Amino acid sequence: MESKQIENTGDGKNEKVTWKDLGIVDTLCKACHDLKWEEPTRIQQEAIPLTLEGKDVIGLAETGSGKTAAFALPMLQALLENPQRYFGLILTPTRELAFQISEQFEALGSSIGVKCAVLVGGMDMSAQALLLSKKPHIIIATPGRLVDHLENTKGFSLRNLKFLVMDEADRILNMDFEVEVDKILRVIPRERRTLLFSATMTKKVQKLQRASLRNPVKVEVSTKYQTVEKLQQYYIFIPVKFKDVYLVHILNELAGNSFMIFCATCNNTVRTALLLRHLGFTAVPLHGQMSQNKRIAALTKFKAKSRSILISTDVASRGLDIPHVDIVINFDIPTHSKDYIHRVGRTARAGRSGRSITFVTQYDVELYQRIEQLISKQLPLWHTEEEEVMLLQERVTEAQRIVKMEVKDIEDSKRSNKRKRRDNEDDTEQSIGVRKRIKGNGKKKNVARVMRR
Repeated sequence: MESKQIENTGDGKNEKVTWKDLGIVDTLCKACHDLKWEEPTRIQQEAIPLTLEGKDVIGLAETGSGKTAAFALPMLQALLENPQRYFGLILTPTRELAFQISEQFEALGSSIGVKCAVLVGGMDMSAQALLLSKKPHIIIATPGRLVDHLENTKGFSLRNLKFLVMDEADRILNMDFEVEVDKILRVIPRERRTLLFSATMTKKVQKLQRASLRNPVKVEVSTKYQTVEKLQQYYIFIPVKFKDVYLVHILNELAGNSFMIFCATCNNTVRTALLLRHLGFTAVPLHGQMSQNKRIAALTKFKAKSRSILISTDVASRGLDIPHVDIVINFDIPTHSKDYIHRVGRTARAGRSGRSITFVTQYDVELYQRIEQLISKQLPLWHTEEEEVMLLQERVTEAQRIVKMEVKDIEDSKRSNKRKRRDNEDDTEQSIGVRKRIKGNGKKKNVARVMRR
């Protein structure tokens, strides 16, 4: 794969560039100014002109640098020149990111009447099929659900697609989406434009070739993995048994700010949210085992500032743009160092400042050293007075005791519901099994008799 590399290491400031200078048409320039985007970011300055020239682009830039607009604007401009239904497809690894990209497309394309459809798991297939029957211009989808529609929704096809974008491409190309991506690439035209964007990219070039880019240009606005300059990053070294107490102390100390707290598991997300609520904080959990409607509701409450703390697994670590996040806390250290960059990238976005604090226990030292190695920085220690922190221990221990019982009740209730569902399904499962067996033996005539019995 030939690839011209454009590096912009950020030594020295760029001259002021306008949207018009990049070749964007007046209608879309106005849309940018209406959204208070005064001037393009570095990744936008590099990627937009190349895309407008008709090139395939691999765009690498730190999180929060405006990658969505870097592919949305050229796509909308190409759509204006050649109006067509099912014009562009954007693949994303998470449902929340899909909804967010859709919002940006609708905001940018409101004056030109752009119609978008979001296809993600956890939502009703028939409602999505109805959206597709209206033939939207842009489809934003997670790979699995898109394949479901390609295989099962009558009359839906992407044979005339003009643009394919993979956002957070490293995760799409590197995770369990391999089978789905292959299926999608087989049913979309070879003659199309392909754009890959991410904050981090895997070195497996074969995977990019498999996405069949034609002589792509690699646009890299940072030469190594990095976090944005206006982000102040700290770590705190504490014994694992006092993590909760230190978390409560920091939330009290920094009260008035908006927080995103990252946990390693769904269970710990729920437990921590319950604990903080018992202690008077407005906290809301977000994790992959929640229904899609509950996930959207949690994000909406946090975005609307009716909750000041969002506690999440890595489901919210990529791409989500919530401008008012002041502080990111890595309550559980990420196992993969690259996830650290995505997590802390939820704050200090689009030129704003922000802070991150990473909890390091006696078991996390090696993981923490890997993060420092990756970002080529030694983080300063977040200072706390131990005596002051320990004043909270009694209250936190009492809340932990109550939450332990609550979590047990939730798990018991889940188990009993699952058992009930299994019992209710037993009869139908047996019938279906019988039907299949008879069919397999070629005795189709007996099916009705068996079913009646």
